[in-house]
Amino acid sequence: MLGRLLEAAGYRIEARGDAVTAVRPRDHRAVVLVASARSPAEVETFFPPDAVHRAIVYDDDPGPVARALAADRGIEVLDPSTLGSALGELLLPSRIGPEELDDGPGGGHPLEPPFVLTLEGQRTVRPRIDRAEAEALAGVDGPRYTLRLVPFFVAAYRVRPASPHGGTGSIVRQLIAVNAVSRRAEAWRDGDRELVTEVDGPHQRLSPQLSEGQALAIAVEAIRRIHTVHVDHTEQHGGALVIEARRIPPSAEDIRLGPFVLLYVPHWYAEGSDGRVVLDAVTGRRTSEVEASVP
Repeated sequence: MLGRLLEAAGYRIEARGDAVTAVRPRDHRAVVLVASARSPAEVETFFPPDAVHRAIVYDDDPGPVARALAADRGIEVLDPSTLGSALGELLLPSRIGPEELDDGPGGGHPLEPPFVLTLEGQRTVRPRIDRAEAEALAGVDGPRYTLRLVPFFVAAYRVRPASPHGGTGSIVRQLIAVNAVSRRAEAWRDGDRELVTEVDGPHQRLSPQLSEGQALAIAVEAIRRIHTVHVDHTEQHGGALVIEARRIPPSAEDIRLGPFVLLYVPHWYAEGSDGRVVLDAVTGRRTSEVEASVP
């Protein structure tokens, strides 16, 4: 009966021998139903690593030793005598539903390509740093400067991170840009870059070294890394206050990624006797990440 209630409340149910594991990805809650003979140390392995609130429901009172072991691990222990008062919290829906990540009938913030392409062929980001400014920023004497247009797969995304105190946080809307040469990803803010049809002056245009499918996997991994939060989970066990800190990345269900647009971002390559310095010609940031596979 408890398993059916948890499933109706959005938990995913999985039978593991004589135990039942219930996990709700939207708010990172996890409940394990076991016999009182199982130790909390053994049951702890049943919880997913990103679980924020963990509870063990025993079929009988597990005893003070088991309760103390669970308290040391930040796990709530429930039995038939205490389940009733805690059931409402376990079944309570999370504050933000998965539908808020999707485009409703009104389409408040659709995940369209992140740039309005007003002219055919506008796929190049306009450089803001010219040769003279690049020389000043590079600080390298007598190098050879080359402007290269580096391909990026760029997409809009929405993500719902965990909140610092557990549960769910506010939805974040941003851009993810995957360097199609170095395979590194970075977050962009919409409106920080302007597109043009062509770049004045001599330059080289590099070719993508990965597919859109490969970019998708890199983008999702980067979004989870960027929006990982430190969660403090606090529980009161008898007279002791237990605080456990964890790093919680958003789950795949908490991410919505729009279609990719292939854009070319200008970078200055300053090459001299002391090596190579690479500058983002939009932000001025010094980087060596775009060097990979560039002759």
